[in-house]
Amino acid sequence: MGISQKLWNVGTIGFDTYHYQYDSGREGDGHIIGFFPRKGKITVYLMDGTARYSELLAKLGKHTTTGYCVYIRRLSDVELPILEQIVQKSYENIKSQEGHINQIYMANCKKIGLAA
Repeated sequence: MGISQKLWNVGTIGFDTYHYQYDSGREGDGHIIGFFPRKGKITVYLMDGTARYSELLAKLGKHTTTGYCVYIRRLSDVELPILEQIVQKSYENIKSQEGHINQIYMANCKKIGLAA
């Protein structure tokens, strides 16, 4: 069985889905890994956050990050095997915690010093 993909928002290609539910009762579905290819910048969405991959990101090559996004100008700027490892680890992490994305989100916010 392959991983499903679909268009999320305008231009974001999302792969596979997870379900989340917050303590407040709010719930929904999101993509596990997302890509937003556009001129001058490729965005890779890691829904469990970038902080947990700091060691691999240090080896990735030329990129920038925010809490959940890795920004790459050109694929030739990065080490593709490292990017593949990051994406694979993120995917596996979220799948292993199906339904508990709120806990992943809260833990990531604490790691990077954000209030949730």
